[in-house]
Order: sequence, then structure tokens, then C-alpha cells
Amino acid sequence: MTLTTPGLLFPAISLLLLAYTNRFLVLAQLIRELNAREGDTLRSLVVQQINNLKKRIKLIRLMQAWGVFSFLLCTLSMFALFIEVNLLGIILFGASLCCLIASLILSLYEIHISCDAIEIELNNIEKKPMQE
Repeated sequence: MTLTTPGLLFPAISLLLLAYTNRFLVLAQLIRELNAREGDTLRSLVVQQINNLKKRIKLIRLMQAWGVFSFLLCTLSMFALFIEVNLLGIILFGASLCCLIASLILSLYEIHISCDAIEIELNNIEKKPMQE
């Protein structure tokens, strides 16, 4: 394995972390808007949304952590390969890939939960009376 092999993951991990950060920022904005809109009273729909948002924030935090671990291990792998400790470099690269897989699986689960949030909204819309 050469030094460039783990180097190929750098742009992918960087873009992934950027996407995770954007998801986090969107959720933070949504929470602020929800807080401003609801005031002192909470409807049951909002309580469901809050629970969903809490899960998603926790998942995004884990996604980011696993992504950062992947980036760190990838960097350490490159360093090990640079100082010609090839076996350590290969092991660190494999660990980096495992962390990246964990991050992606969490991302898939977070996407599933975000679809649940949309389902909550759709159910609320269906309960409203129709105008003719």
C-alpha cells in the first residue's frame, strides 16, 4: 500500500463532515424556529417533533465523531506509511475504513428518522378538515 491510498479518502471524509455539519446547522435552525413559534405552550405534534429532533441531533453528533475518528486514523495511517511502518499503516487504514462505515450507517439511520419527522407532519396535515 502506498501513501496515496489513504490520501484518496481525505476529500471524501472532508465532504462527508461538511454534509454532517450542514445537517446539524439545519436542525439547529429548525429548533430555534420551533422554539420561537411555540412560545410557552406545546402542542402534542411539537412534542413528537422535539423527540425526533433530539434523536437526530444525537445521531449527527455520533456521525461526526465517527467521521473525525476516520479522518484521524487515515492521517495516522499516512504518517505510518510515510515513516515506512507499513503494517501499522495498513491496520490504521483498515480502522479508518471501519469508522467511516460506522459513520455512514449512522447517517443512513438518521435519514430514516428524518423521514419519520416528515411522516409526523403529513399525519398532522391529514387531520385537518378539507375545504371545498
